[in-house]
Amino acid sequence: MTYAPQNPVEVPPFQLQRLIPDSSASSPSGKVQVRCTQALGSEIYAGCSNGELIRFALQADDPNKLESYTVISRQTIPGDKPIDEIVLIPSLSRALVLSDHQIHFYTIPSLDPFPIKPIRHVVTFAVDDQHLKRLVPQLSASGIPLPIEPVEFCVVKRSSIALYTMKDRLVYQKEIPLPQGSPTITLARRTGKSLCVADKQYYSILDLEASSLFQVIPLSQAFEPTPFVVKPSITVISQNEFLILSWTGASTLGLFITGDGDPVRGTLQWPSHPEAISLDYPYITSLLPNDTIEIHSVETQEIVQVIGAPATSSSSKPTSPTKQSTHQRSSSTSSKSADIDLSRRLNLISSIGGYLVPSTQRSEKMRTVPVKLLRT
Repeated sequence: MTYAPQNPVEVPPFQLQRLIPDSSASSPSGKVQVRCTQALGSEIYAGCSNGELIRFALQADDPNKLESYTVISRQTIPGDKPIDEIVLIPSLSRALVLSDHQIHFYTIPSLDPFPIKPIRHVVTFAVDDQHLKRLVPQLSASGIPLPIEPVEFCVVKRSSIALYTMKDRLVYQKEIPLPQGSPTITLARRTGKSLCVADKQYYSILDLEASSLFQVIPLSQAFEPTPFVVKPSITVISQNEFLILSWTGASTLGLFITGDGDPVRGTLQWPSHPEAISLDYPYITSLLPNDTIEIHSVETQEIVQVIGAPATSSSSKPTSPTKQSTHQRSSSTSSKSADIDLSRRLNLISSIGGYLVPSTQRSEKMRTVPVKLLRT
């Protein structure tokens, strides 16, 4: 179930568009699952369950066909283990790829291995969100290219958090030990000196300069045992703002907090715990367990659009319970089938530069138009 838009906009901000056909991710060894993606310009990079990195580019085979994404190259991660995450760093032309508790380094767009030894024993990692948004190349006020600045990121291990900077080479900065006996951190997001992390119980904020760690709020505030796994969710909103999700027992709240852990703005609310959250400012897009997509406004915290579940989708995911509310809701059908439905929506993945959508109009639709010139 989902809430209906309180103030739907006249022109919905989003529409669904298929970018890559399912068959594109197949391999000679059989069907593989795309686990993560990122995009840069007209190219998409996909990480697969068989350890393959696939590079797609938007192009047309000939002038009479529409542009579409086609496979340009494939690269296999050492060990052939599933790829968990891809982070693109445009200012350095680098890709950081997490697989089998190791961070591998590649050059983009070619996906050639970059000569840096993998970082091992990694649980998760977080690149400074401000550094990810740097333009390529960075220009001064007079338009002169500026020197490339190093990029900072944190590597979360079981008992510590290591800080690195990277430019032409990788430089180890320092290591911050975690409290003895603390639960393993499973998710981290960084902006500036603030690192927001989550374990299986709590969200916490780590001040990277002061090396101080404090808890913010539990993942679940429910008094009774929760019949599903509450997944942590952390989204960087701005230079000093995060969005975190907490299950209350009746619904999920989205809380905006600063790097000091202080609440800002209002709160978002969902009738069930979202499977995934994505930011495309000023909108927060959420995927609910029943395959419905809700879009909230960051500024007003209101729902502005709801995209229903696919007509062929059968709900095989365990859903979080919902209670009746004064909000109007719409529902999608569910099935008890245990088979995996390939049409289901599995995740939402944002890309800082966005995804280019192929044109739906053929080139013959274009025609020459005479334009009168003025003599000066």
